[in-house]
Amino acid sequence: MKMLKFAGALLVSASLVAPAAAKELKFGHVGAPGSLFAVSAEHFAEQANGRLPDGWSVAVFGSSQLGKDREMLQKLKLGTIDFALPSTVMSSVTPEFGLFEMPYLVKDRDHMRLIEAEVVQPTLLPAAEREGYKILALWENGFRNITNNAKPINTPDDLQGVKLRTPNGEWRVNMFRSYGANPTPMAFSEVFVALQTGVIDGQENPLAQIASAKFNEVQDYLSMTGHVYTPAYVTVSANHFTKLPEDVQSVLMEVAQETQDFVYETAAQMDIDLLDQLKAGGMQVNEPDKQAFIDASASIYEAFAEQVDGGAEMVETSISLGAGS
Repeated sequence: MKMLKFAGALLVSASLVAPAAAKELKFGHVGAPGSLFAVSAEHFAEQANGRLPDGWSVAVFGSSQLGKDREMLQKLKLGTIDFALPSTVMSSVTPEFGLFEMPYLVKDRDHMRLIEAEVVQPTLLPAAEREGYKILALWENGFRNITNNAKPINTPDDLQGVKLRTPNGEWRVNMFRSYGANPTPMAFSEVFVALQTGVIDGQENPLAQIASAKFNEVQDYLSMTGHVYTPAYVTVSANHFTKLPEDVQSVLMEVAQETQDFVYETAAQMDIDLLDQLKAGGMQVNEPDKQAFIDASASIYEAFAEQVDGGAEMVETSISLGAGS
């Protein structure tokens, strides 16, 4: 009887230390083929698959195949997918991420790198972990611009009454409401049909999303507001990720962080190429009065400072980091 108990204990002990079985790791995102999300995730998968141990691989599923952003975040916690690439939706997960809803906060990608080191890593990453998410790296969604079918948008006054799709983030909704628009939160996968059928008048996104989703086919005007810069977060479950073998974790973290340079370089080139492409496709492009938008944004900064713990300090630090750029 003692021998049986001892053997059983050995079996239990062995099961606890048995290595995780090799598997295909699922990476989901909402971007269409050719989008910055798609190009970024596919580059990451290619690089990771060349370095992961035998039997391990990353497979990318774009175009919301694995769900919308909120659904994928839930699936991360359930362990049914392994990676997601959320952007604006993170401000609904924990309020600190509303920092990147502040209009005209980020000047350029060099400024963004400084904010990542001084604000994101010490403040936002721990906030995400408290909600069960681990962010391996920051990539990019990009500088956002407005498209619509009513008229060129030159100042906030031109947005009066425009029914504008926004992501599901309260700060973006509040910002456009303060500008006079009628913001309408909607999943990205639903936007093309809503524009095509006139359910909404316009939307706002980086050029890479506008072009890859073919919004130019159902939108007449592109206004280069550049009102918000949105990072994209390479996100995993804090719980499930730590159960992967350490060498697998190390490769995935290293490659995710190394991919940032590729993402930023690709995004910068896309901003040039896609603007020419959208113009050639017939969109009417205008350069708005950005100062008018900046002047109209004071209330959203004040609300963030009042409503989010440490909000004022995060904004002040972020702005000061861009003073020399």
